[in-house]
This record gives sequence, structure tokens and C-alpha cells, in this order.
Amino acid sequence: MTGAKPAAAAAPAGAFAPLAGRVFLVLWAATIIGNVGSFIRDTASGWLATDLSASPAAIATVQAAATLPIFLLAIPAGVLSDILDRRRFLIAIQLFLATVSVALMLLSASGLTSLTALVALTFFGGVGAALMAPTWQAIVPELVERPMMKQAVALNSLGINIARAIGPAAGGLLLAVAGATATYAVDVATYAVVIAALFWWPRAARGADPLAERFGGAFRAGLRYARESRELHRVLLRAAAFFLCASAVWALLPLVARDVLGGGSGLYGLLLGAVGLGAILGAVLLPRLRSRLGADGVLLAAALATALVMALLAAGPAPWQALMLLLVLGAAWIGALTTLNATAQAVLPDWVRGRALAVYLTVFNGAMTAGSLVWGGVAQFAGIAPTLLLAAAVLATVGLLFHRAKLPEGDADLMPSHHWPEPLVTAEVNGDRGPALVTIAYRVSAADRAAFLEAIHRLSRSRRRDGAFAWGITEDVADPETLLEWFLVASWAEHLRQHRRVAGQDADLQHEVQRFHFGGQPPQVRHFLTLDPA
Repeated sequence: MTGAKPAAAAAPAGAFAPLAGRVFLVLWAATIIGNVGSFIRDTASGWLATDLSASPAAIATVQAAATLPIFLLAIPAGVLSDILDRRRFLIAIQLFLATVSVALMLLSASGLTSLTALVALTFFGGVGAALMAPTWQAIVPELVERPMMKQAVALNSLGINIARAIGPAAGGLLLAVAGATATYAVDVATYAVVIAALFWWPRAARGADPLAERFGGAFRAGLRYARESRELHRVLLRAAAFFLCASAVWALLPLVARDVLGGGSGLYGLLLGAVGLGAILGAVLLPRLRSRLGADGVLLAAALATALVMALLAAGPAPWQALMLLLVLGAAWIGALTTLNATAQAVLPDWVRGRALAVYLTVFNGAMTAGSLVWGGVAQFAGIAPTLLLAAAVLATVGLLFHRAKLPEGDADLMPSHHWPEPLVTAEVNGDRGPALVTIAYRVSAADRAAFLEAIHRLSRSRRRDGAFAWGITEDVADPETLLEWFLVASWAEHLRQHRRVAGQDADLQHEVQRFHFGGQPPQVRHFLTLDPA
């Protein structure tokens, strides 16, 4: 079931086309409200941290506590998002996050808030965010038709930044006018809206699947796919390079507002709101920039713009000038986030989407966590302004160097091809039996051998991505024109899952390999299983 109307799917997909689907619209709006609450909470916590400690390293620790759980838990969360009912999982996470905010509210009301408690509850909030992030992203294919995937991803990024424009400013204002307790109470109320939208979502129940994955096997399959996907590797490399350097501005922004600009919580909220507003403006301009610069050009422009903003903030501008700079930062930030996230979505098939996106989120948040700790430590000894200048220089240099590692186009056919015939068996096979050995015998002439081997080694990566833990190609010593491809899969059930996973691009590659086969009959495929010890 999808939330898109048939007419919307048939027409050319514009930037806002996914909003024509009622389900996507409701969940998108609920997500914005929930994220507004999260930004309100984080603004209050970030500012309270400056009241509890003046140490840059301590302030950066609060930022690290928010992102560290995503680094640690995103991959297990991605596995859960692929094997559990996603709606129930999201509802449980929202209830957990509401509990964290209630605890912050009660501590504030009783006057017992400490830096240790703030860091601990920020960490638990990060745990909830870690569990939620890959699941929210993985449900996108359920809400829109595939031709609108990129537009839906961009709208999700836009929604986050709409919340960023509203939440921090509202949080700073609430904190200044009503205090921390009321600020946290508003955050608690937003969870009720999100939970209500999730209960309303008319999601079709999944039937029992005899090939449903278990946690351990699904975890290994996700890591194996991420290890073998060269397209994903390029996205991860560019993300790590950008966010490791750009994290300095986020880790030090509370201290920039207080110590460099001489402002209070209200100015801090306005600065974060300016980032969100700049992100909205950036989202409007992004399609035009992408058409002119391409994805790699947008990412380079984002790195250079972010570096320039950090360098100018270090100079101690007037508050109104800082707000203008944060507008630029917001536009650059959504340019980088949307480009990297949309590329990651585009290179992933649906069966592993949650797990592989979790790998992307792990790299993203790991870079943010490590960067926050590093730049916070540098600022502890060198000061805020010199640290921002150093981070700006490093980011600009890294952006130029890594511009050569081009992002993938993301236009491959990743839909299941279903072209593998079902294996022939004489009796029902226990799915847990394994490992399974699959062999394919080819007849290849000596003149075609080099080209065949080049093609089949490219095919080997898809075998590993889809389930094989070992692969090889051998020759018959009595007949060198007979070449045997073999691969091992952990179990019979995992091999049957391979049949579901083979994508259109891999089917094309298999046809290319089989072009070199001669003999009139197709290559002979055989399946072997380890004998049952009983």
C-alpha cells in the first residue's frame, strides 16, 4: 500500500508531488511536529549545559552524548527496522523518547538537574533517535511510488529543517519566558501527536513469511552488503570527510552565542532558527544548483560555504551578521545532507534499505561524535576562535581533495528481477540446513576467457552482496574450456532469499556473463547441502 494517489504517480513528479498522498502528508506533518519538539528539548539542554559548566569540553560532551548512541546503535536499529513491524516499532520508540523528556521535565521542576543527569538523559534521547532514524527513512518506499523517492527524501530533509527553523527559536523563547520545565513539557506534548499519526497510518499487516530473517542473520547480511557495495563506499567516504570537519560549528555554537557574540539563550535559539530558515531557502534553490553543478559540485559548494561561515564567526561578527551567516550555513547543510542521503537511498535495494541506511547513519553520527570531541578538546586549549579557523581550513582542504571521489549516479535498476528459477529438490528442505554450495558450469572458449573472467569477477560482488560468504571460479584440469563458478551461502533459507534479492542490474550482468557460454544448453546450475549429522 502506498500513500500516493495513482494520478500523482502517473504524472511527472515535481518537488512537492509526494504531498499529494494523504499518508505521506500526515506522517510528514507529524514528523515535523515531533522534530520541533526535539529541537526545543535540545535547545533547552544545550543552554542549560552552559549554565552548569563553562568548559568547552563539557559542552561538547553534551553534543557527543546526543550523537554517540546513533553511532553505536544505528546498525542494530536498521536490522530491527527490516525484520519488525515498522509502525509498532516506531510507536514504542516514541513512547521511550516521551519518557526521557518527562524525566528532564521532572528534574527541572525539582531543581535537581546536573550536568551528569543532563548528559545521561541526552544519551538516552540519542538512543531513541538511533532506533528511530533508519526506520523513518526505510518506510519512505511504503509511502510513495518509486519515481517519487528522491522527492520524498528531499521533503523529509526539508521537514527536518522546517522544524530546525521553528524549534530552536521556540525553545530559546520558551526557555527565556517560561523556564526549562515548561520547555520540556511542550516537547512531551509533541510525542502525542506523532503517536496518534502512527496509530492512524492505514498500513497493511504483513503476512507470515517462512523466509523471514532473524536478527543475527539479518545483521550479518546488512554488513555483508555494505562491505561489498562500492557505490555505498563512495557515499560513506564523502559523508565522513564532510561531517568530521563540519561538526566543529555545531559542537561550539552554544559557546559562540554566549562568549563570542555575547548573547543569551534567546540569541542561541535565533541562531539555530536561522540555520533552519537557511535550510528551507537552500531546499528551494537546491534543484537548480543540482542541475548546474551536479551532486559533487553541490557537496563541494556546501563544504566551502560551511568553511567560510566558520571563519567569519571566529572574527566575532555583530549578532545580525551572525544570523546572516547561519542562514548560509543552513543552506549549505541541507545541500550536503540531501545530496548524501538521496544518493545513499538511490544505491540501495529495498530488502536491505534499513540496514544499509543505518551504516550511513553510523558513519554520519560517528563523524559528528568524533568531530565534536576533537574540536571541543582543541577549543579547551586553543580557544573558540582559533578552533573555528582551524576547522574551516581543514574542511575547505578536505572538500577540495575528496571532490575527486565522485558520488555514484544512483540510476541503476535495483528492483528484484525474479529471473532465477526455483531450485529443483526431491523433498522439502529444512531452511536452517547449510551451508549451501551453488555451482554454475560454463563452457568458455580460450579466446573469450579473459573477457569472461573480467565480467564474472564483477558479478561476484553481487553474489556476495546478496548473501554469499565465499565465492570462487575454477577450471576443469581435463577440459580447460569448462569453468566452474561456485559460492557458499550460510543456509538453504538464505539462498532462497538470494532468489528474491537479485536486482535488475545484476540480471543484466549475469546475461553478459552467459554470452560467453557456448554449447547449446544453458550453464548447468547445481545445489549442494551439508549432510544432516542425524
